[in-house]
Amino acid sequence: MAEKIMIEGEYITLGQMLKFINYIASGGEARFFLTTYTVKVNGEKETRRGRKLFRGDEIAIFDKLYQID
Repeated sequence: MAEKIMIEGEYITLGQMLKFINYIASGGEARFFLTTYTVKVNGEKETRRGRKLFRGDEIAIFDKLYQID
């Protein structure tokens, strides 16, 4: 079951989400993280830290699944 990530606005960027869930400490680390580890958004590999995530999107990092809500 996916862990829910609650957002207030219309979307959150992938870099912001990584920081929010404590995979990175600053936005500058997002590019390194995304080129080093496999991150999938809705089943497809994603390397863009600015990728907009909307409600209903599913993000897989390592063996964890997150859903934007």
